[in-house]
Amino acid sequence: MFQLDDTRTLFDKHETPVATSGTGKQPSYIAGHRKRLRDRFLSGGASAMPDYELLELLLFRCIKQGDVKPVAHALLAKFGDLNRVLCAPVSQLVTVSGVGEAIATELKVTEAVAHRMARAKVIQRHVVSSWDALLDYCHTVMAHRETEQFRILFLDTKNVLIADEEQAKGTIDHVPVYPREVVKRALELNAASLILVHNHPSGDPTPSDADINITGQINAAAAALNIALHDHLIIGKSTELSFRATGLL
Repeated sequence: MFQLDDTRTLFDKHETPVATSGTGKQPSYIAGHRKRLRDRFLSGGASAMPDYELLELLLFRCIKQGDVKPVAHALLAKFGDLNRVLCAPVSQLVTVSGVGEAIATELKVTEAVAHRMARAKVIQRHVVSSWDALLDYCHTVMAHRETEQFRILFLDTKNVLIADEEQAKGTIDHVPVYPREVVKRALELNAASLILVHNHPSGDPTPSDADINITGQINAAAAALNIALHDHLIIGKSTELSFRATGLL
């Protein structure tokens, strides 16, 4: 899948080779730029670095020589910000000039690591005491998706999160959900309660009539088996809506 020869590092056929000096080495100003970025990150962390510089640091891993700034700016121009770059599907990433499968894979691995770290802060934790971390996790995993996703958080009798599962994927404005399957899975996990979570790719977390109806159906099915539905969260781009807090549940 990937080819290596004497003049290229880990690139596939879609990625553009970078310019080097006549000796085969990258110009000193580019090497200096890479070192300065790494030193700034190590000394001051990521908080003071803009998205394009963090993205450059990621691209250094795949593009071993040359100026990665044009690729970083092209990615941000297409997707908007670093979160959306990492969440973008491979099929869209590789349409950006200079990006091939190696770079796309690196970005998706970074996304997976971020999701895993966010999940570790909430799994097997008491939901009430880790509510902010739970919201952060939901936003990390779902806020920048281009299609709807429906997740279920399963809790034990002490409201400790015992499982987090994706129940269904959908289109840009619809995801199929079956109350019978939701309750069946809760019984399999011996869950005492549930929290429903889904995203709105439009960015607006206002619930639709379909959202309200399916929540009522799941609540009724769960209550019949003595399983509590604590909340239904709708995740938007920068905020979320709680059915419980707004009186819809």
